Amino acid sequence: MTSTETYDLIVIGSGPGGYVAAVRAAQLGMKTACIEKNERLGGVCLNVGCIPSKALLDSSEFYHLAKTRFADHGIKTGRIGLDLKRMLARKDQVVKELTDNVRQLLEGHQIAIIQGAAQLAGPDQVTVTRGKKKETIRGKHILLATGSAPVAVPGLAFDEKMIVSSTGALAFDAVPKHLGIVGGGYIGLELGSVWLRLGAKVTVIEMLPKIAAGLDGQVGRTLDRILRKQGMDIRVRTKVMGAKRAGKKIKVAVEQAGQAEDLLFDRLLVSVGRRPLTAGLGLETMGVALDAQTGQVTVDESYRTSVPNIYAIGDLVAGPMLAHKASAEGIAAVETMAGKSSEVNYDAVPAIVYTHPEVASVGLTEEQVKERGIPYCTGSYPFTGAGRARCMGDTDGFVKILSHSRTDRVLGIHIIGPRAADMIAEGVLAMEFGASSEDIARTIHGHPTFAEALMEAAMGASQCSIYAS
Repeated sequence: MTSTETYDLIVIGSGPGGYVAAVRAAQLGMKTACIEKNERLGGVCLNVGCIPSKALLDSSEFYHLAKTRFADHGIKTGRIGLDLKRMLARKDQVVKELTDNVRQLLEGHQIAIIQGAAQLAGPDQVTVTRGKKKETIRGKHILLATGSAPVAVPGLAFDEKMIVSSTGALAFDAVPKHLGIVGGGYIGLELGSVWLRLGAKVTVIEMLPKIAAGLDGQVGRTLDRILRKQGMDIRVRTKVMGAKRAGKKIKVAVEQAGQAEDLLFDRLLVSVGRRPLTAGLGLETMGVALDAQTGQVTVDESYRTSVPNIYAIGDLVAGPMLAHKASAEGIAAVETMAGKSSEVNYDAVPAIVYTHPEVASVGLTEEQVKERGIPYCTGSYPFTGAGRARCMGDTDGFVKILSHSRTDRVLGIHIIGPRAADMIAEGVLAMEFGASSEDIARTIHGHPTFAEALMEAAMGASQCSIYAS
């Protein structure tokens, strides 16, 4: 049936891109509907991505600290035990609270929440199917924000029990004795860290020469060294040739430098990337253009697709598949619809790896600066020199700043160490405002704090720039 309801904006998807866009649209006076096929709002990030993984990362870190570090602080704990069921229940409770908050946020802005699977039925129409019921609604603008799903590897099909995606790796009913991870990217390293801390042997299999390939080289090498020191078995330049069940184990055939080997795992996490969720939306029927290589939706600088009143953001379009990137694009797309000038500065989108130590970066890596032939200066400072890090006994890592050698403008900031995920915000702000390394160096930072390491690194880069010929 066709509804009489007509909206200024229909958002398909309620993840960090979709719900943020819907709220911004409501703030701008647009009558807005948000369609979500799952019972819970919040998309992949809140339900099976960013939030539950960080909840487990924090819980597992507390467990690890209690076992290995509390005694250094004079804290006697006795025998430490793991209640995995309770840990997972806490993770689920965190997810529930945040997804409930998203519903309250949308309802508080008078946004219509429509449950069901959406399909484009015309340039201004969307059909929503829920069970045997169908409803078609109209919208002046339509925003696609359906996110992404894990990429499956041929021969390693997900059953979410033995061979799992990131979703399955959030809900093991017991700590695996030996967890294999195919893919040394951010997700694999984070989930590997969770189960390593809880007692699993973890082996990471990466086809490329290094893990977390997008990181600044110096930072990536440091992360690799630290994770190996923690006990993670990392095998780079290693290719998975196949896998099969072997009783209650999974036998994985790998090849490295021409040498074949069979590895046995209790569980296998396949984490080699994500693909845009476009199936079932009716994009082909509507003539919405897709990139032939990536399958992502093609958009212009305003996030318009090839159909003028249909927009797309987040994991559906080019760029890093990050929740905060999707949120920024959602706001920009909606403001453009409302006739405002809005854009996303992709040079200032932070990337974070929530291992321990954390890794966070923004801007160009040193390798990228060299490739582009930009004259540059480097300033770095180790956390061993930061008083707060010493107090916490958390001194692994450093801050690294790259600046233009003639203008001193900050080109990139890279942090590996404690609180890096929070510290990077200062770097993002600096780059957004075109700051120089001297600007950061002359900004008074509280003492003792981790952020002082950023100030010290900036001093190093600034002095290089000042005296460069």
